[in-house]
Amino acid sequence: MKRITTTPRPDWQDRVTEYGLTFHTIDGETYWDESCYYRFTTEEVDVLDDATAELHKMCLETVEDIISRQAYDRFLIPPDFIPYIEKSWREQQESLYGRFDFCYDGTRPPKMLEYNADTPTALLEASVIQWFWLQDIEPTADQFNSIHERLLERLKEIQTSTWPLGNPIFYFASYSESEEDYITVNYLRDLAIQSGFTTEYLTIEDIGWDDGQRAFVDLDRREIKLIFKLYPWEWLMREEFAPYLLLETTRFIEPPWKSLLSNKALLPLLWERYPDHPNLLRAEWEPFGNTYVKKPILSREGANVTVVTGGQTLLESDGAYADWPCIYQEWSPLPNFDGNFAVIGSWVVGDTACGIGIREDNTLITRDTSRFVPHFFT
Repeated sequence: MKRITTTPRPDWQDRVTEYGLTFHTIDGETYWDESCYYRFTTEEVDVLDDATAELHKMCLETVEDIISRQAYDRFLIPPDFIPYIEKSWREQQESLYGRFDFCYDGTRPPKMLEYNADTPTALLEASVIQWFWLQDIEPTADQFNSIHERLLERLKEIQTSTWPLGNPIFYFASYSESEEDYITVNYLRDLAIQSGFTTEYLTIEDIGWDDGQRAFVDLDRREIKLIFKLYPWEWLMREEFAPYLLLETTRFIEPPWKSLLSNKALLPLLWERYPDHPNLLRAEWEPFGNTYVKKPILSREGANVTVVTGGQTLLESDGAYADWPCIYQEWSPLPNFDGNFAVIGSWVVGDTACGIGIREDNTLITRDTSRFVPHFFT
């Protein structure tokens, strides 16, 4: 694994915009960064592929264990939603995708930092944008990236499985104030169209409840029977209309059981079930030793993370999650490439590991504005 500096394509902004990445620059700073790339060996890619597949399997086994033991006390799930989650798991309601975040330097085993299993972004960048970059820069090389193809396959599988719903309109929804979420959702919507669905886009704020129909509806009061929502389950469960979710008039992708995987309360339970696993970092409910990382269980995009080394705070980020309960995770410093700290996002579609995307920052905490850097392997 090497970080190599290079010269960006002279028209790179136009090229990435052509394929839908309109937020290539954020607040004047480069987000899509092709002034460098990461080069892997085939063996390193195999290591990442195997680790992703094994961790995904371990996570699913842990969900089964959580449900069978009724071990929900640390997840802050509203009690009324526990049967709802359990039913979605028993029925194996369809999951589309997720993303592991790894600390990996090409030498030691990849270490799982967390599993973004409910609302992962940086998807278009990983599946499409870096692939077309590769065709321009190094067309004879390969890339750990079959994300696009696997998403199409998975959506076709979901299309078949939802026929009992009457081949409904497949809605795609995101929060109105996020350009990144809008782009991600509409990329998936385009894939759904290619997979045979009739689709509509709407914002989360435009979803309504119709008492007469006893159903969630769009702005034209059409019933929403099937929806992909890029909106966290922990928020949805606390909305004004949350009790109506329990009537189960709408099938959601991602399904309710994914709320267990996207919650960092999962991490201590994984460690309890698989202690000393080479791809896990120790995680506990209380600080251990004097060096660790403190993370709120429901935080996102690097918010409210504190790094403590030798009993002293090395680094901390602000955010809106300071009052949430926390887990304490073993400190595994990100690999440092001349002051650039890289996190590898490894994608799972359905149950298949299918590619990676790399985010890097000048600090040890990866945020939503951290740069996306392409890769290939030889």
